[in-house]
Amino acid sequence: MKQILWFRRDLRVNDSAILAYAKDEVLPIFIFDKNILDKLKKDDKRVTFIYESVLKLKENLKKLDLNLAIFYSTPKEVFQTLKTQEFDSILCSVDFDDYAKKRDEEIAKIIPMQTFTDSFITHPNDCLKADKTPYKVFTPYYNNLKFIWDSYKLEEFKTNKNLKLIPFDFDYIPTLENMGFIKQTLPDFLQKSADELLEDFGQKIDNYKIDRDFFDKNATSNLAVHLRFGLISARQVFNKIKELKARTENKEFFIRELFWREFYNYILFHFPKSETSNLNEIKVNWNEDETVFQKWCEGNTGVPIIDAAMRYFNLTGTMHNRLRMIVSSYLTKNLLIDWKKGEQYFASKLLDYEASSNVGSWQWAASTGADSVPYFRIFNPYLQSAKFDKDAIFIKSVIPELKDVNAKLIHSENGVQSNMFLDYPKQLVSIEYSRNRAIEEFKRANNEKY
Repeated sequence: MKQILWFRRDLRVNDSAILAYAKDEVLPIFIFDKNILDKLKKDDKRVTFIYESVLKLKENLKKLDLNLAIFYSTPKEVFQTLKTQEFDSILCSVDFDDYAKKRDEEIAKIIPMQTFTDSFITHPNDCLKADKTPYKVFTPYYNNLKFIWDSYKLEEFKTNKNLKLIPFDFDYIPTLENMGFIKQTLPDFLQKSADELLEDFGQKIDNYKIDRDFFDKNATSNLAVHLRFGLISARQVFNKIKELKARTENKEFFIRELFWREFYNYILFHFPKSETSNLNEIKVNWNEDETVFQKWCEGNTGVPIIDAAMRYFNLTGTMHNRLRMIVSSYLTKNLLIDWKKGEQYFASKLLDYEASSNVGSWQWAASTGADSVPYFRIFNPYLQSAKFDKDAIFIKSVIPELKDVNAKLIHSENGVQSNMFLDYPKQLVSIEYSRNRAIEEFKRANNEKY
């Protein structure tokens, strides 16, 4: 039997489904997909991270007496070429976003494919209501999976040690420059392995529930990017968290957070149209003002916490989870701009971009998706910054022109604008006015639905 092991978002050799199910002769491959890369900016930090991760995967496969053939092409072109070598099948981890599904349907017509649920703990069909319909709210979904988080340890895949490497040109490695990209400096936390990050997190997990919302504290696991590209599996994270010498309630709190990622993938699988349209099917009269949207993108809204979050995001490709909720609420509710525009902007820059989580969280913020809370949940950005950045440490670190401004002014509406000598944007819209406008519009949209 001859098999192609197609690594995609599972860039690891431990707990690897395709290495566990592979048989006989194998050709491990990775494709730098031109269909995706051609749409990215040449300074995209994610490409640098993926490139370095692929090279590490190649070295790790060599330790197993295997190797990795690397291509810079389209999947269709690669598999049409490989078809001539009469492979029996392709083994790969399943992906559920629209592009991935269309790509895999096309490739399966060239060489038969075997897919495995390897990027997530559960397959979306594993958790359904009694009437076999999918959940739309997280808590009952999560409660239905209680048997998983009650487990002490999830079974991990074991690599088949009896694999024979098919001879191939393993020396060809395209450079970033060959592919039209410029090597980028990555955030410090991406210099660490997933295991190192987990070790660090073990020292702070008992404070995670309280500290995770504060912008100036390094209280989170920083594992999102590693999970996104499969340098560690969700099963491995689950197991390693369970093994930590920490309070049970704190470990279970983090595991619940881990399952939000599962839930958003679950929603995308069962409701694929939600990738580009409102899950709850309401029709909102969105604000089409492109100038206002661009000011939000640039971090020039006149609201310090929004501007700091967006400027930091544009610089690093990262954003604290609570900040994501604040800026997305501000865009969709206060500015009344379509969540899809914000989602697309995040997709272009987020280091940990994942279609299901990005779409799901944006629809959650916009009250158009999977959420048990009514549409009138609207974050007040000033109250949020006062609560989670009391001394404006984060804000001032990003916006130096505010470094000498009293924190109380930063946390009060129009407080910064009261300083006529300060070069800072005027607030785009009144918080109270825009909140009331959003409530009226969403009330109308929800009533018309019925």
